[in-house]
Amino acid sequence: MTHEREITVPVDLCLPNGRLNPAAVGWSRRPLHRGNLRGWGRGKRWEYWGVVTPTHVIGVVVSSLDYAGVNSLYVLDRATGREWAQEAVSPLARGVVLPEVSGQGYVGVHAGGVRIGIEQADDRVNIVARAAGIEVQLEIGPGGESLGVVVPWSERRFQYTVKDVARPVSGRLILDGATHEIAEESFAVLDHGRGKWPYAMTWNWAAGSTPDRSGGVQLGGKWTDGTGTTENALVVEGRLHKIGAELDWSYDRADWLKSWRITGEGVDVRFHPFHERVARMNLLVLAGETHQCFGHFEGWMVDDSGNRVAVDGAVGWAEEARNRW
Repeated sequence: MTHEREITVPVDLCLPNGRLNPAAVGWSRRPLHRGNLRGWGRGKRWEYWGVVTPTHVIGVVVSSLDYAGVNSLYVLDRATGREWAQEAVSPLARGVVLPEVSGQGYVGVHAGGVRIGIEQADDRVNIVARAAGIEVQLEIGPGGESLGVVVPWSERRFQYTVKDVARPVSGRLILDGATHEIAEESFAVLDHGRGKWPYAMTWNWAAGSTPDRSGGVQLGGKWTDGTGTTENALVVEGRLHKIGAELDWSYDRADWLKSWRITGEGVDVRFHPFHERVARMNLLVLAGETHQCFGHFEGWMVDDSGNRVAVDGAVGWAEEARNRW
């Protein structure tokens, strides 16, 4: 088990010289870090919104990887398995706008046939995104507590992430001219990232929510191992319960649709996929491969009092990503 410090006041991620601010290392229940990255070449900034509805899964990405901005819009029809996907690469991340503080300001890009605009204010988020055959209009309301974590590999290599699960969402999705209203049982998940990364890294991430958004799952692995920090948490009725354990992830890389198991002190979760999404990137200096599986959770996680809380019925995803960047 890790022994991480809870941060309760605003703090800068970096010192004036661009290195990690020791006072920023820890975790928070709401976004308190200012991602004041300096320099060029290893900085990574992104906003990922994943939305799960009873009928569709939506993914919206705006990112700057210094060498390039990699931006995308993705939709899965859960009934048919059909996917819509368009990615746009911006050389040197030109035209990508990403604010320093999660949940504040404008996020956007217009490049290569992908147009994304995200307005953030007063705990509410409005997303308008368009690509060939896809139009997304989302209104994301205030949620409960979120998990903010700084992962310190060294004073020069570090990552700040906010994982905000089980956010209420409404709006509409238009696919090839057909309109789909976002049902009440839908939810949104945010992955906000700011950091200076090692060149090669592998991570696992799982996130999900119960249909009524009363319970949220947030689990991570590999990339945090050995740092003294984890990104594992359970959300119950809006309250976040931090789990300071490194977890074992068991899954079949030859058959991604087999059940996954995620275990450790305070966690025993199985994940049963119903669809695999594969995303590959090869831009010479930048390359990566992600297997993101959508499915259902079962099992339990512990709350702050040590009680086991069932996560049966939660829906979401589990993934493995391998990057050179």
